Amino acid sequence: MIAPRFAPLREFMMKWRWLILSAGGILFALTVIFPRIGALEWIALVPALMVFLGVAADPTVKYRRLYGLGLVFFWPFYAVNFHWFFYMYPLDFAGMTRGASAVVVLVACLGLSLFQALGAALLIPLMGVATRGKWLSRQPFLHPLLFACLWTALEWWQAHSGWSGVPWARLAIGQAEVVVNLQSAAVFGSYFITFLIVAVNGLLAFLLLNPSKRILCAALAGGLFLGNLGFGLIRMATVQDEGTSVKVAAIQGNKGSLENWSAGTMDEVMEVYGELSRKAAAEGADLIVWSETYIPANIDREAWVREYVTELSRECGVPILCGLFTRVAEGSEADYNSIVAALPDGTIHNTVYHKRNPVPFGEFVPLRGLVMTLIPPLAEINTLAADIPAGEDSVVFDLEVGQVGSLICFDSIYERNAMDSIRNGAQILAVSTNDSWFTDSRGVWMHHAQSQLRAIETGRWVVRSANTGVSSVINDKGEVLDSLAPLKTGYVLEEAYLSDRVTVYSVIGNAFAHACIALCAAMILLPVGETVWARSFGRRREQDT
Repeated sequence: MIAPRFAPLREFMMKWRWLILSAGGILFALTVIFPRIGALEWIALVPALMVFLGVAADPTVKYRRLYGLGLVFFWPFYAVNFHWFFYMYPLDFAGMTRGASAVVVLVACLGLSLFQALGAALLIPLMGVATRGKWLSRQPFLHPLLFACLWTALEWWQAHSGWSGVPWARLAIGQAEVVVNLQSAAVFGSYFITFLIVAVNGLLAFLLLNPSKRILCAALAGGLFLGNLGFGLIRMATVQDEGTSVKVAAIQGNKGSLENWSAGTMDEVMEVYGELSRKAAAEGADLIVWSETYIPANIDREAWVREYVTELSRECGVPILCGLFTRVAEGSEADYNSIVAALPDGTIHNTVYHKRNPVPFGEFVPLRGLVMTLIPPLAEINTLAADIPAGEDSVVFDLEVGQVGSLICFDSIYERNAMDSIRNGAQILAVSTNDSWFTDSRGVWMHHAQSQLRAIETGRWVVRSANTGVSSVINDKGEVLDSLAPLKTGYVLEEAYLSDRVTVYSVIGNAFAHACIALCAAMILLPVGETVWARSFGRRREQDT
């Protein structure tokens, strides 16, 4: 119950709710994409949650209105997170006209953000169903925790619903520059960080709306934040480097897709990667990692590519993980986007890793017939002759230096790929990516932050090679030991550790997220069941009378 003197605050929030929600979505997104202001992420959601908590439990507000309010918040939130699509203009690599490029970029940014918002906006009416039930309506201080569970379930869905869900805007990446706040991901995964951020915001919003609960809300919010911070400090102080040390090098040739995909400059690109690799080997590198599809060549079809990388590995005396295409099957037009390992003995390792999460519209066109009918230019972004099929397995390279798990580009934003690698024995993770599409926008840094999450979750060091940046070496606590900024040519060379450490998360997986999903389902189905039972019981009473 809101105290009378706070009624004007609620009236103000309700009167300007559309503006508060749209501005709140933008503000909250900015704290995600700019980790330097990541501390604000713990309070930036408060105004929007004051509105959501007020309207969700109000039976006079219809569910379709709740859904509309959800769209008003989530569409700007995702649009800001996907703003980097504008950096792809004018899409010269696809040979489009400026007009067609503008349409594609606009549709990609606003369309994808709307597509994500259509699902996310369901959180508000679902919260309404739960909070208007008999039990939760009597326990209003639990409403913020329910919303935190719902958002956690949303992020899980985005990571497990195929191409239709993209877990790009994980709330945890907003803490990438304050990694002490991310350490609990080693226990419950990055979903737990999402829960904490939303729960703290929700409890503060509830406190402002219900000052009579200020002690309880402040204690819960402070306990969650300080408990997580304390755990992070302890973990960072106690987790020590273990295992065999190796020197790893991430090569950044700074050759974007317009260059490395041009036949006229392919030799130049290869020479740049070769020269940087020779320098890294001369400085003691034990393992060299190249970026995703550093040239658009198929090592199975073009013998000169195989000869080049194997001779270079022999010359350097170091295994080189190369991003290249490999043949799907004899006579097939389709290629896998793969990582192959060139060995110092002049051979190619018999293990090949195929990208498990091809990029929608970049490497394959979902619902191609519909897209070609409605927005033909959107299908033209994929300049390949055929769609890239998804790899099915997580394989580990058994090299002389150790067990190396590989991820390609989009693979690194899905935690299950990294988890599969370490469960298959990987002692270190190598991420190869092509991030030149969004130049030096915040998109490259957001993608890089995902690798920090994977390092903490798995307890593994990560060596990351991006063709135009960001290339880096990240330790098992998510700290970036060295990195090369976007649009720079060079390499990162650091001592890393091959670890067999087992994190709690690597054992229990997404148990916490599953618990949140189960709790949400129970809280939503309970009032639905109560309504069905009440209506059925009422009809029986009428029939009896």
